[in-house]
Amino acid sequence: MIVADPPLIVRPTPQELDAELDRIAASVEEYRAGLGRDRQLIFDRYSVVDLAHKVVGVGSVGTLCWVVLLESGDGEPLFLQFKEATTSVLEAHLGLSEFPHSGQRVVEGQQLVQAASDVFLGWARFSRRDGTSTDFYVRQLWDGKASVDIPALGPKRLARYARFCGLVLARAHARSGDAAMISGYLGEDDAFDRAVAQFAVAYAERNRSDHARLTDAVRDGELEALPDL
Repeated sequence: MIVADPPLIVRPTPQELDAELDRIAASVEEYRAGLGRDRQLIFDRYSVVDLAHKVVGVGSVGTLCWVVLLESGDGEPLFLQFKEATTSVLEAHLGLSEFPHSGQRVVEGQQLVQAASDVFLGWARFSRRDGTSTDFYVRQLWDGKASVDIPALGPKRLARYARFCGLVLARAHARSGDAAMISGYLGEDDAFDRAVAQFAVAYAERNRSDHARLTDAVRDGELEALPDL
């Protein structure tokens, strides 16, 4: 059983489960159908035993997320995370995506740019009784993250860390686009480097101003917040 930890993890009521159990099962089956045959054979060793709502991080704030616990016959657990996939922000400028399913768009993009993706990466659609639906992409729940303490880095280590980040990003772009065309666009001078640096500084300033506005709104009672979660 998934242990409740409100408001971060909230278990549905028995009434909610009974009302939507068949539709939840249909979403899980759709997810399974999208996996490769080799992964279907592994997935079929597990059965759904529990689920709960989960509050997601800053990048996905405000979207739906389900944590699903599955178990094999000998009690081996598998946690999957069903995260809501919304319409791409690029569609307002580039037209509709070639993928009618937003979850599939996310998965196809991740598999394209990542050197090694989650073997259980997939997508599903949850259709409600009222006719509405939500697209999800699915991945294993790895509830652990690591990050570099940026303020603790000296100039040399910061430059080295930034170089590694740039290499990873460049590799992703090279996998998803025409590497030769990208290289030609960047050219031999530092115009692109300077443009990115200016954008980074402007973006940092926007983050600071947005956070200041948020804290002001909480302090003035415009927004309700739960600190220290």
